Amino acid sequence: MHVRPSSTPASDRPRSPAAQFATPDRLSDYWRFYWAVAEAQIARWLPDAPSRLLDVSSPDYQGTPRAVAAGHDVVTLLPSADTAVRRPLTLVNGRAMVPSPAPRGRLRHVVGDSAFLRNFASEAFDGVIADNRVLSRHLATEAALTEVARVLRPGGRTLLCVDSVVLGMALLAEQDCWPELSHAPTADVLLVPWPDGSITRCFTADQLTDTLTDAGLELEWIKPRTVLSASTVEMMLARDPRSMGRLVEMELRATESDDYVGVHLVASARKPRQTVTGP
Repeated sequence: MHVRPSSTPASDRPRSPAAQFATPDRLSDYWRFYWAVAEAQIARWLPDAPSRLLDVSSPDYQGTPRAVAAGHDVVTLLPSADTAVRRPLTLVNGRAMVPSPAPRGRLRHVVGDSAFLRNFASEAFDGVIADNRVLSRHLATEAALTEVARVLRPGGRTLLCVDSVVLGMALLAEQDCWPELSHAPTADVLLVPWPDGSITRCFTADQLTDTLTDAGLELEWIKPRTVLSASTVEMMLARDPRSMGRLVEMELRATESDDYVGVHLVASARKPRQTVTGP
């Protein structure tokens, strides 16, 4: 039997959600763009004054060097004492992810569990960074956010990134989980299996807002990390490799809308300041 070959080369076919996001290639055009957007978002979020920050994202989270370079003291968690601290990634086009001036803040590595912050005193930090989808990998997100709220000082802020229901539904469809997919938009909690056997928790904007509120935090804003598709980004960078900056600015303007179509949601929340009431 003769099989007619596909007219589209395998390398040019759209990648599935699992292939695109389960094993990110940080040097591919899309992931260079993704982390450039993330860097711009963390730069906008960081406090103006030097602050003490806790980063629970991961040992190689690229926003940590940005925070240190901006003059903040950062405590970052290592999952074990054997974990190697990786050096910041330098992009293939020569643009470093970290600003060129020497870091002014201090960086400390502490072994700990990002879901349980018992080693830290209450109200010990001005800010907590929980990026890199860390709260989606902690299925009991409510408990993790309660710990985040506990270690924040009154008026302190947290920046977090989670998987969205958009990504969860794409993964379910790819795995032919049609009964689960039909209930996904209305589910109170959506847990999605990944091809590598892990499970992630996906959120709508309303669910993430409610989870933050239940933890005692006040939502400041919520937006998708990116809305431009991987194919669009790669096509535009292939046409003009120098267009990265314009793409990032385009993305930052696009995510100011209320259309939560991205595969990852980014949110900022604040711990309310204590109020003094009369007798």
